[in-house]
Amino acid sequence: MSIRTRYIRTPWIRKTAKYSFETICFTLAVIVATALIAAYNTQPRSAPTYTAASFSANPESAALPFDIPPKSALNGKLVFAHYFPPYPVSIDNANPSGDYYATQYLTVNGENNKHVRYGGFLRDRPTPRQPIADTQWRQRDLENEVRSAITAGIDGFSVDIIAKATDTSWWGSTVPTALIKAAAAVDPNFKIMLMPDMNGAFKNMTAAQMAAEMKPYSTMASSFKLNDGRLVISPFLAENKTAGWWSEFITLMKNSYGINVAFVPVFLDAAANRNSFASISYGMSNWGNRNPAGNPLSGSNPNSPMGLAAAAHSLGKIWMQPVAFQDVRPSQSIYDEAQNSQNLQNMWQIAIASNSEWVQLVTWNDYSEGTSFAPSVGHGRALLDMSSYGLYSFRTGASPAIVRDTAYLIYRNQSVSAVPVNRSAAPMTLRQWSSPARDTVEVLSFLTAPAVVKVTVGTTTTTCNAPAGMSSCIAPLKVGSIKASVVRGTTEVSRVSSHAAVTATPYNQNLEYLVDSSRR
Repeated sequence: MSIRTRYIRTPWIRKTAKYSFETICFTLAVIVATALIAAYNTQPRSAPTYTAASFSANPESAALPFDIPPKSALNGKLVFAHYFPPYPVSIDNANPSGDYYATQYLTVNGENNKHVRYGGFLRDRPTPRQPIADTQWRQRDLENEVRSAITAGIDGFSVDIIAKATDTSWWGSTVPTALIKAAAAVDPNFKIMLMPDMNGAFKNMTAAQMAAEMKPYSTMASSFKLNDGRLVISPFLAENKTAGWWSEFITLMKNSYGINVAFVPVFLDAAANRNSFASISYGMSNWGNRNPAGNPLSGSNPNSPMGLAAAAHSLGKIWMQPVAFQDVRPSQSIYDEAQNSQNLQNMWQIAIASNSEWVQLVTWNDYSEGTSFAPSVGHGRALLDMSSYGLYSFRTGASPAIVRDTAYLIYRNQSVSAVPVNRSAAPMTLRQWSSPARDTVEVLSFLTAPAVVKVTVGTTTTTCNAPAGMSSCIAPLKVGSIKASVVRGTTEVSRVSSHAAVTATPYNQNLEYLVDSSRR
Protein backbone atom coordinates (compact mmCIF):
# COMPACT_ATOMS: atom_id res chain seq x y z
CA MET A 1 0.00 0.00 0.00
CA SER A 2 1.51 3.31 -1.07
CA ILE A 3 1.23 6.03 1.53
CA ARG A 4 2.33 9.56 0.71
CA THR A 5 3.73 11.80 3.42
CA ARG A 6 3.00 15.42 4.20
CA TYR A 7 5.29 17.84 5.94
CA ILE A 8 4.16 20.89 7.84
CA ARG A 9 6.16 24.03 7.25
CA THR A 10 6.17 27.04 9.55
CA PRO A 11 7.98 29.69 7.50
CA TRP A 12 6.53 32.59 9.49
CA ILE A 13 8.35 31.32 12.58
CA ARG A 14 11.66 30.67 10.86
CA LYS A 15 12.07 33.80 8.77
CA THR A 16 14.12 36.64 10.21
CA ALA A 17 13.88 39.10 7.32
CA LYS A 18 11.73 42.20 7.71
CA TYR A 19 8.19 42.10 6.30
CA SER A 20 7.71 45.84 6.25
CA PHE A 21 5.34 46.10 3.27
CA GLU A 22 3.12 43.15 4.17
CA THR A 23 3.18 44.09 7.84
CA ILE A 24 1.85 47.55 7.03
CA CYS A 25 -0.85 46.03 4.83
CA PHE A 26 -2.09 43.38 7.24
CA THR A 27 -1.29 44.58 10.77
CA LEU A 28 -4.62 46.36 11.21
CA ALA A 29 -6.61 43.30 10.15
CA VAL A 30 -4.66 41.05 12.49
CA ILE A 31 -4.98 43.49 15.41
CA VAL A 32 -8.75 43.55 14.95
CA ALA A 33 -8.88 39.75 14.77
CA THR A 34 -6.68 39.47 17.87
CA ALA A 35 -9.09 41.71 19.73
CA LEU A 36 -11.93 39.43 18.68
CA ILE A 37 -10.05 36.43 20.05
CA ALA A 38 -9.50 38.23 23.34
CA ALA A 39 -13.22 38.92 23.54
CA TYR A 40 -13.95 35.28 22.76
CA ASN A 41 -11.69 34.15 25.59
CA THR A 42 -12.72 36.61 28.30
CA GLN A 43 -16.36 37.51 27.76
CA PRO A 44 -19.57 35.50 27.47
CA ARG A 45 -20.96 35.56 23.96
CA SER A 46 -24.66 35.85 23.33
CA ALA A 47 -26.47 32.64 22.51
CA PRO A 48 -28.11 32.24 19.09
CA THR A 49 -31.77 33.18 18.95
CA TYR A 50 -33.47 29.82 18.65
CA THR A 51 -35.82 28.04 20.99
CA ALA A 52 -35.49 24.86 23.02
CA ALA A 53 -38.25 23.31 20.97
CA SER A 54 -35.87 23.24 18.01
CA PHE A 55 -33.84 20.44 19.58
CA SER A 56 -36.44 17.84 20.36
CA ALA A 57 -35.71 15.94 17.14
CA ASN A 58 -31.94 15.73 17.62
CA PRO A 59 -31.00 13.02 20.12
CA GLU A 60 -27.28 13.69 19.59
CA SER A 61 -27.63 16.79 21.75
CA ALA A 62 -27.71 14.52 24.80
CA ALA A 63 -24.02 13.67 24.24
CA LEU A 64 -22.99 17.33 24.18
CA PRO A 65 -22.89 20.16 26.73
CA PHE A 66 -25.17 22.24 24.51
CA ASP A 67 -28.18 21.74 22.28
CA ILE A 68 -27.34 21.32 18.61
CA PRO A 69 -28.57 24.38 16.72
CA PRO A 70 -31.17 23.96 13.99
CA LYS A 71 -30.09 24.59 10.42
CA SER A 72 -31.89 27.94 10.47
CA ALA A 73 -29.33 29.19 13.02
CA LEU A 74 -26.31 28.42 10.84
CA ASN A 75 -24.53 31.30 9.14
CA GLY A 76 -23.55 29.70 5.84
CA LYS A 77 -19.97 28.91 6.82
CA LEU A 78 -18.83 25.41 5.91
CA VAL A 79 -16.81 22.69 7.62
CA PHE A 80 -15.11 19.93 5.63
CA ALA A 81 -13.12 16.99 6.99
CA HIS A 82 -10.09 15.75 5.05
CA TYR A 83 -10.72 12.13 4.01
CA PHE A 84 -7.64 9.97 3.40
CA PRO A 85 -8.54 6.78 1.44
CA PRO A 86 -5.90 4.31 2.75
CA TYR A 87 -7.59 4.00 6.16
CA PRO A 88 -11.21 2.85 5.78
CA VAL A 89 -13.28 1.59 8.69
CA SER A 90 -12.34 -1.95 7.67
CA ILE A 91 -9.70 -3.04 5.19
CA ASP A 92 -10.79 -6.67 4.84
CA ASN A 93 -14.20 -7.10 6.57
CA ALA A 94 -12.56 -9.49 9.02
CA ASN A 95 -13.00 -9.91 12.75
CA PRO A 96 -11.28 -6.91 14.39
CA SER A 97 -9.09 -9.11 16.57
CA GLY A 98 -7.44 -10.60 13.48
CA ASP A 99 -7.99 -8.05 10.73
CA TYR A 100 -5.35 -6.11 8.78
CA TYR A 101 -5.19 -3.29 11.29
CA ALA A 102 -4.65 -5.70 14.18
CA THR A 103 -2.15 -8.02 12.53
CA GLN A 104 -0.27 -5.71 10.16
CA TYR A 105 -0.54 -2.03 11.11
CA LEU A 106 -0.65 -2.12 14.91
CA THR A 107 1.97 -4.79 15.49
CA VAL A 108 5.73 -4.45 15.44
CA ASN A 109 6.27 -7.26 12.92
CA GLY A 110 3.40 -6.43 10.56
CA GLU A 111 3.77 -6.29 6.79
CA ASN A 112 6.80 -8.56 6.82
CA ASN A 113 8.67 -6.56 9.46
CA LYS A 114 8.41 -3.41 7.37
CA HIS A 115 7.67 -1.27 10.44
CA VAL A 116 10.01 -2.77 13.03
CA ARG A 117 12.30 0.25 13.10
CA TYR A 118 9.63 2.50 14.60
CA GLY A 119 7.62 -0.06 16.55
CA GLY A 120 4.68 -0.59 14.18
CA PHE A 121 2.97 1.59 11.60
CA LEU A 122 -0.02 2.99 13.53
CA ARG A 123 -0.95 3.80 17.13
CA ASP A 124 -4.71 4.08 16.59
CA ARG A 125 -7.35 2.64 14.31
CA PRO A 126 -10.98 3.31 13.35
CA THR A 127 -13.55 2.08 15.86
CA PRO A 128 -13.74 -1.66 15.06
CA ARG A 129 -16.85 -3.34 13.76
CA GLN A 130 -17.76 -6.98 13.30
CA PRO A 131 -17.82 -8.48 9.77
CA ILE A 132 -20.99 -7.69 7.86
CA ALA A 133 -22.74 -10.01 5.43
CA ASP A 134 -22.98 -7.64 2.50
CA THR A 135 -20.98 -7.86 -0.70
CA GLN A 136 -21.03 -4.05 -0.76
CA TRP A 137 -19.56 -3.75 2.72
CA ARG A 138 -17.03 -1.13 1.66
CA GLN A 139 -19.83 1.07 0.37
CA ARG A 140 -21.83 0.53 3.58
CA ASP A 141 -18.79 1.60 5.60
CA LEU A 142 -18.45 4.80 3.58
CA GLU A 143 -22.13 5.55 4.04
CA ASN A 144 -21.74 5.11 7.79
CA GLU A 145 -18.76 7.46 7.79
CA VAL A 146 -20.89 10.05 6.01
CA ARG A 147 -23.58 9.62 8.67
CA SER A 148 -20.99 9.95 11.40
CA ALA A 149 -19.67 13.19 9.92
CA ILE A 150 -23.15 14.63 9.49
CA THR A 151 -23.92 13.84 13.14
CA ALA A 152 -20.80 15.81 14.09
CA GLY A 153 -22.01 18.91 12.20
CA ILE A 154 -19.66 18.47 9.23
CA ASP A 155 -20.83 19.63 5.78
CA GLY A 156 -18.68 17.36 3.63
CA PHE A 157 -15.43 15.52 3.06
CA SER A 158 -12.47 16.97 1.18
CA VAL A 159 -11.34 13.72 -0.40
CA ASP A 160 -7.63 13.25 -0.97
CA ILE A 161 -7.37 11.86 -4.51
CA ILE A 162 -4.07 10.04 -4.43
CA ALA A 163 -4.18 7.94 -7.60
CA LYS A 164 -4.96 8.07 -11.29
CA ALA A 165 -8.21 6.70 -12.66
CA THR A 166 -6.28 3.70 -14.00
CA ASP A 167 -5.40 2.67 -10.44
CA THR A 168 -8.40 0.53 -9.52
CA SER A 169 -7.24 -0.37 -6.03
CA TRP A 170 -9.81 0.47 -3.37
CA TRP A 171 -7.61 3.15 -1.82
CA GLY A 172 -6.63 4.40 -5.26
CA SER A 173 -9.20 5.82 -7.66
CA THR A 174 -12.16 3.85 -6.30
CA VAL A 175 -12.69 5.69 -3.01
CA PRO A 176 -13.42 9.19 -4.39
CA THR A 177 -16.17 7.87 -6.66
CA ALA A 178 -17.56 5.56 -3.98
CA LEU A 179 -17.51 8.38 -1.42
CA ILE A 180 -19.43 10.67 -3.75
CA LYS A 181 -22.01 7.91 -4.25
CA ALA A 182 -22.19 7.32 -0.50
CA ALA A 183 -22.86 11.01 0.13
CA ALA A 184 -25.63 11.05 -2.48
CA ALA A 185 -27.21 7.95 -0.95
CA VAL A 186 -27.18 9.24 2.63
CA ASP A 187 -27.82 12.96 2.26
CA PRO A 188 -27.64 14.98 -0.98
CA ASN A 189 -26.68 18.04 1.08
CA PHE A 190 -23.42 16.39 2.18
CA LYS A 191 -20.78 17.29 -0.40
CA ILE A 192 -17.43 15.87 -1.49
CA MET A 193 -14.77 18.45 -2.30
CA LEU A 194 -12.20 17.22 -4.83
CA MET A 195 -8.63 17.46 -3.51
CA PRO A 196 -6.09 15.99 -5.95
CA ASP A 197 -2.88 15.24 -4.09
CA MET A 198 -0.01 16.93 -5.90
CA ASN A 199 2.54 15.05 -3.84
CA GLY A 200 1.58 11.79 -5.52
CA ALA A 201 0.51 10.41 -8.87
CA PHE A 202 -0.44 13.78 -10.38
CA LYS A 203 2.75 15.75 -9.84
CA ASN A 204 4.26 14.82 -13.24
CA MET A 205 1.07 15.25 -15.27
CA THR A 206 0.37 17.83 -17.92
CA ALA A 207 -2.53 20.21 -17.34
CA ALA A 208 -4.51 18.37 -20.03
CA GLN A 209 -3.95 15.04 -18.28
CA MET A 210 -5.10 16.51 -14.98
CA ALA A 211 -8.23 17.93 -16.57
CA ALA A 212 -9.04 14.50 -17.99
CA GLU A 213 -8.57 12.99 -14.51
CA MET A 214 -10.93 15.48 -12.83
CA LYS A 215 -13.60 15.53 -15.53
CA PRO A 216 -15.42 12.29 -14.53
CA TYR A 217 -16.01 13.56 -10.98
CA SER A 218 -17.59 16.78 -12.20
CA THR A 219 -20.90 15.24 -13.26
CA MET A 220 -21.43 13.31 -10.03
CA ALA A 221 -24.31 14.66 -7.98
CA SER A 222 -22.49 15.13 -4.66
CA SER A 223 -19.28 16.66 -5.99
CA PHE A 224 -19.04 20.04 -4.26
CA LYS A 225 -20.10 22.96 -6.40
CA LEU A 226 -20.73 26.58 -5.50
CA ASN A 227 -24.24 28.01 -5.78
CA ASP A 228 -23.31 29.38 -9.21
CA GLY A 229 -22.47 25.87 -10.44
CA ARG A 230 -18.68 26.10 -10.40
CA LEU A 231 -16.92 22.86 -9.48
CA VAL A 232 -14.57 23.33 -6.53
CA ILE A 233 -11.09 21.91 -7.12
CA SER A 234 -8.85 22.24 -4.06
CA PRO A 235 -5.47 20.58 -4.68
CA PHE A 236 -3.24 19.65 -1.78
CA LEU A 237 0.31 21.02 -2.18
CA ALA A 238 -0.89 23.16 -5.06
CA GLU A 239 2.51 24.86 -5.30
CA ASN A 240 3.99 21.67 -6.75
CA LYS A 241 2.72 23.15 -10.02
CA THR A 242 3.02 26.76 -11.09
CA ALA A 243 0.11 29.18 -11.19
CA GLY A 244 0.49 29.17 -14.99
CA TRP A 245 0.06 25.40 -15.09
CA TRP A 246 -3.08 25.64 -13.00
CA SER A 247 -4.39 28.46 -15.17
CA GLU A 248 -4.02 26.19 -18.18
CA PHE A 249 -5.85 23.42 -16.28
CA ILE A 250 -8.76 25.74 -15.45
CA THR A 251 -8.99 26.90 -19.07
CA LEU A 252 -8.93 23.33 -20.37
CA MET A 253 -11.69 22.29 -17.95
CA LYS A 254 -13.89 25.03 -19.39
CA ASN A 255 -12.98 24.82 -23.07
CA SER A 256 -12.65 21.03 -23.38
CA TYR A 257 -15.35 19.87 -20.99
CA GLY A 258 -17.59 22.86 -20.32
CA ILE A 259 -16.73 22.80 -16.60
CA ASN A 260 -16.26 26.06 -14.76
CA VAL A 261 -13.83 25.66 -11.86
CA ALA A 262 -13.66 27.47 -8.53
CA PHE A 263 -10.00 26.98 -7.63
CA VAL A 264 -9.11 26.77 -3.91
CA PRO A 265 -5.43 25.76 -3.58
CA VAL A 266 -4.17 24.24 -0.32
CA PHE A 267 -0.55 25.28 0.21
CA LEU A 268 2.19 24.14 2.51
CA ASP A 269 3.56 27.68 2.22
CA ALA A 270 0.67 30.05 1.58
CA ALA A 271 2.73 33.19 2.20
CA ALA A 272 5.16 32.37 -0.61
CA ASN A 273 2.44 31.51 -3.15
CA ARG A 274 -0.71 33.53 -2.45
CA ASN A 275 0.16 36.49 -4.70
CA SER A 276 1.08 34.42 -7.75
CA PHE A 277 -2.05 32.29 -7.40
CA ALA A 278 -4.49 35.08 -6.52
CA SER A 279 -5.70 35.87 -10.04
CA ILE A 280 -6.84 32.27 -10.70
CA SER A 281 -8.21 31.43 -7.23
CA TYR A 282 -11.65 31.65 -5.67
CA GLY A 283 -10.13 31.00 -2.25
CA MET A 284 -7.02 29.72 -0.51
CA SER A 285 -5.94 27.51 2.38
CA ASN A 286 -2.87 26.04 3.99
CA TRP A 287 -2.16 22.72 5.65
CA GLY A 288 -1.34 24.43 8.93
CA ASN A 289 0.59 23.76 12.12
CA ARG A 290 -0.23 21.27 14.89
CA ASN A 291 0.95 22.93 18.08
CA PRO A 292 -0.04 26.06 20.02
CA ALA A 293 3.27 27.81 19.30
CA GLY A 294 2.50 27.47 15.60
CA ASN A 295 -1.06 28.72 16.14
CA PRO A 296 -0.71 31.86 18.26
CA LEU A 297 -3.77 33.93 19.09
CA SER A 298 -2.01 37.28 18.87
CA GLY A 299 0.63 39.13 16.90
CA SER A 300 0.75 41.09 13.67
CA ASN A 301 3.01 38.90 11.53
CA PRO A 302 1.36 38.62 8.09
CA ASN A 303 2.57 35.04 7.76
CA SER A 304 1.09 33.82 11.06
CA PRO A 305 -2.21 31.91 10.84
CA MET A 306 -4.18 35.11 11.53
CA GLY A 307 -2.08 36.98 8.98
CA LEU A 308 -2.58 34.33 6.30
CA ALA A 309 -6.35 34.63 6.56
CA ALA A 310 -6.16 38.43 6.55
CA ALA A 311 -3.90 38.34 3.50
CA ALA A 312 -6.29 36.10 1.57
CA HIS A 313 -9.20 38.39 2.41
CA SER A 314 -7.21 41.44 1.34
CA LEU A 315 -6.77 39.74 -2.04
CA GLY A 316 -10.55 39.27 -2.28
CA LYS A 317 -10.41 35.51 -1.64
CA ILE A 318 -12.19 33.28 0.84
CA TRP A 319 -10.02 31.47 3.37
CA MET A 320 -10.33 27.82 4.44
CA GLN A 321 -8.80 27.60 7.91
CA PRO A 322 -7.23 24.28 8.93
CA VAL A 323 -8.30 22.94 12.32
CA ALA A 324 -6.36 20.06 13.88
CA PHE A 325 -6.13 18.25 17.20
CA GLN A 326 -2.64 16.73 17.10
CA ASP A 327 0.05 15.25 14.86
CA VAL A 328 1.99 12.09 15.84
CA ARG A 329 3.93 10.15 13.18
CA PRO A 330 5.74 6.95 14.24
CA SER A 331 6.85 6.15 10.70
CA GLN A 332 8.47 9.58 10.35
CA SER A 333 9.83 9.53 13.93
CA ILE A 334 8.35 12.93 14.75
CA TYR A 335 5.49 14.51 16.69
CA ASP A 336 4.04 17.89 17.62
CA GLU A 337 3.18 18.85 21.20
CA ALA A 338 -0.52 19.72 21.07
CA GLN A 339 -0.64 20.53 24.82
CA ASN A 340 -3.76 18.46 25.43
CA SER A 341 -6.70 20.34 23.82
CA GLN A 342 -4.92 23.70 23.53
CA ASN A 343 -3.96 23.40 19.86
CA LEU A 344 -7.53 22.46 18.95
CA GLN A 345 -8.90 25.40 20.93
CA ASN A 346 -6.46 27.83 19.31
CA MET A 347 -7.30 26.73 15.79
CA TRP A 348 -11.06 27.06 16.26
CA GLN A 349 -10.58 30.49 17.78
CA ILE A 350 -8.43 31.53 14.81
CA ALA A 351 -11.11 30.29 12.40
CA ILE A 352 -13.75 32.34 14.20
CA ALA A 353 -11.76 35.55 14.80
CA SER A 354 -10.25 35.60 11.30
CA ASN A 355 -13.73 35.42 9.78
CA SER A 356 -12.72 32.38 7.74
CA GLU A 357 -15.46 31.24 5.38
CA TRP A 358 -14.58 27.52 5.44
CA VAL A 359 -12.78 25.14 7.78
CA GLN A 360 -10.96 21.94 6.91
CA LEU A 361 -10.57 19.45 9.75
CA VAL A 362 -7.13 17.94 9.30
CA THR A 363 -7.86 15.07 9.18
CA TRP A 364 -10.86 12.80 9.30
CA ASN A 365 -8.88 9.57 9.17
CA ASP A 366 -5.14 9.82 8.53
CA TYR A 367 -3.97 7.42 11.24
CA SER A 368 -0.40 7.35 9.91
CA GLU A 369 -0.04 11.01 10.92
CA GLY A 370 -2.10 10.66 14.10
CA THR A 371 -4.42 13.48 13.07
CA SER A 372 -7.78 11.68 12.89
CA PHE A 373 -11.04 13.14 14.20
CA ALA A 374 -13.09 10.09 13.13
CA PRO A 375 -14.35 7.72 15.84
CA SER A 376 -11.44 5.52 16.88
CA VAL A 377 -10.12 3.24 19.60
CA GLY A 378 -8.07 6.10 21.04
CA HIS A 379 -10.82 8.66 21.41
CA GLY A 380 -14.16 7.13 20.43
CA ARG A 381 -16.56 9.94 19.48
CA ALA A 382 -15.32 12.05 22.40
CA LEU A 383 -12.94 14.09 20.22
CA LEU A 384 -15.68 15.02 17.76
CA ASP A 385 -17.92 15.92 20.71
CA MET A 386 -15.23 18.06 22.32
CA SER A 387 -14.54 19.83 19.01
CA SER A 388 -18.22 20.52 18.39
CA TYR A 389 -18.28 23.57 20.68
CA GLY A 390 -15.80 25.33 18.42
CA LEU A 391 -17.53 23.99 15.31
CA TYR A 392 -20.95 25.38 16.23
CA SER A 393 -19.44 28.63 17.51
CA PHE A 394 -17.93 28.97 14.03
CA ARG A 395 -21.10 27.96 12.21
CA THR A 396 -23.52 30.15 14.20
CA GLY A 397 -21.37 33.14 15.10
CA ALA A 398 -22.00 32.72 18.84
CA SER A 399 -20.90 30.31 21.54
CA PRO A 400 -23.69 27.79 22.26
CA ALA A 401 -25.33 28.10 25.66
CA ILE A 402 -24.13 25.39 28.06
CA VAL A 403 -27.15 23.41 29.30
CA ARG A 404 -25.53 20.14 30.47
CA ASP A 405 -22.49 19.88 32.73
CA THR A 406 -19.89 17.96 30.73
CA ALA A 407 -16.25 17.05 31.23
CA TYR A 408 -13.66 15.76 28.75
CA LEU A 409 -10.45 14.05 29.79
CA ILE A 410 -7.41 14.57 27.53
CA TYR A 411 -4.23 12.65 28.38
CA ARG A 412 -1.47 10.34 27.18
CA ASN A 413 -1.02 6.80 28.48
CA GLN A 414 2.72 7.39 29.04
CA SER A 415 5.10 10.24 29.69
CA VAL A 416 7.10 11.78 26.87
CA SER A 417 10.31 10.33 28.33
CA ALA A 418 8.92 6.85 29.08
CA VAL A 419 11.19 4.06 27.84
CA PRO A 420 9.04 1.47 26.04
CA VAL A 421 9.60 -2.26 26.31
CA ASN A 422 9.85 -2.33 22.52
CA ARG A 423 12.70 0.15 22.11
CA SER A 424 12.47 1.19 18.47
CA ALA A 425 15.52 2.26 16.51
CA ALA A 426 13.82 5.49 15.47
CA PRO A 427 11.73 6.87 18.35
CA MET A 428 9.60 9.95 17.77
CA THR A 429 11.20 13.26 18.66
CA LEU A 430 9.67 16.70 18.99
CA ARG A 431 9.26 18.59 15.73
CA GLN A 432 11.43 21.68 15.43
CA TRP A 433 9.46 24.86 16.24
CA SER A 434 6.84 22.89 18.19
CA SER A 435 5.54 23.91 21.57
CA PRO A 436 7.71 22.27 24.26
CA ALA A 437 6.83 18.73 25.27
CA ARG A 438 4.85 18.36 28.48
CA ASP A 439 3.35 15.61 30.63
CA THR A 440 -0.09 16.80 31.67
CA VAL A 441 -3.67 15.67 32.06
CA GLU A 442 -6.45 18.10 31.18
CA VAL A 443 -10.07 18.20 32.21
CA LEU A 444 -11.88 20.45 29.74
CA SER A 445 -15.17 21.31 31.41
CA PHE A 446 -18.33 22.92 30.09
CA LEU A 447 -20.40 24.03 33.07
CA THR A 448 -23.82 25.58 33.56
CA ALA A 449 -22.55 27.29 36.73
CA PRO A 450 -19.28 27.48 38.68
CA ALA A 451 -18.11 24.22 40.25
CA VAL A 452 -15.03 22.45 41.60
CA VAL A 453 -13.13 20.10 39.28
CA LYS A 454 -11.12 17.33 40.93
CA VAL A 455 -8.79 15.20 38.83
CA THR A 456 -6.96 12.25 40.34
CA VAL A 457 -4.01 10.81 38.42
CA GLY A 458 -2.68 7.74 40.16
CA THR A 459 -2.58 8.84 43.79
CA THR A 460 -2.26 12.59 43.13
CA THR A 461 -5.33 14.84 43.18
CA THR A 462 -5.50 18.32 41.65
CA THR A 463 -8.38 20.67 42.38
CA CYS A 464 -9.52 23.61 40.25
CA ASN A 465 -12.26 26.18 40.77
CA ALA A 466 -13.97 26.23 37.37
CA PRO A 467 -16.22 29.06 36.19
CA ALA A 468 -19.39 28.66 34.17
CA GLY A 469 -18.73 28.00 30.51
CA MET A 470 -15.61 26.38 29.08
CA SER A 471 -12.44 26.07 31.18
CA SER A 472 -9.39 23.84 31.60
CA CYS A 473 -8.01 22.15 34.69
CA ILE A 474 -4.43 20.95 34.20
CA ALA A 475 -2.83 18.25 36.36
CA PRO A 476 0.54 16.48 36.22
CA LEU A 477 0.67 13.14 34.42
CA LYS A 478 1.40 10.29 36.83
CA VAL A 479 1.38 6.51 36.63
CA GLY A 480 -2.03 4.95 37.25
CA SER A 481 -5.65 5.40 36.27
CA ILE A 482 -7.22 8.83 35.81
CA LYS A 483 -10.59 10.01 37.03
CA ALA A 484 -12.20 13.39 37.32
CA SER A 485 -15.32 14.67 39.00
CA VAL A 486 -17.16 17.98 38.89
CA VAL A 487 -18.81 18.96 42.17
CA ARG A 488 -21.19 21.86 42.72
CA GLY A 489 -21.89 22.37 46.38
CA THR A 490 -22.28 18.85 47.69
CA THR A 491 -23.52 17.35 44.42
CA GLU A 492 -21.38 15.62 41.83
CA VAL A 493 -22.71 16.87 38.51
CA SER A 494 -20.26 15.14 36.16
CA ARG A 495 -17.58 12.46 36.18
CA VAL A 496 -15.23 10.89 33.66
CA SER A 497 -12.57 8.17 33.84
CA SER A 498 -9.75 7.24 31.50
CA HIS A 499 -10.24 4.18 29.32
CA ALA A 500 -6.47 3.59 29.49
CA ALA A 501 -4.16 3.80 32.48
CA VAL A 502 -0.86 5.65 32.45
CA THR A 503 2.09 3.25 32.58
CA ALA A 504 5.79 3.75 33.26
CA THR A 505 6.70 0.83 30.99
CA PRO A 506 4.58 1.01 27.82
CA TYR A 507 5.14 -1.66 25.22
CA ASN A 508 5.40 0.91 22.41
CA GLN A 509 6.10 4.60 22.31
CA ASN A 510 2.72 6.26 21.80
CA LEU A 511 2.52 10.03 22.10
CA GLU A 512 -1.04 10.44 20.85
CA TYR A 513 -3.47 12.14 23.20
CA LEU A 514 -6.48 10.05 24.19
CA VAL A 515 -9.90 11.54 24.92
CA ASP A 516 -12.82 10.45 27.09
CA SER A 517 -16.20 12.09 27.71
CA SER A 518 -18.44 12.15 30.75
CA ARG A 519 -21.43 11.83 28.42
CA ARG A 520 -20.38 8.78 26.37
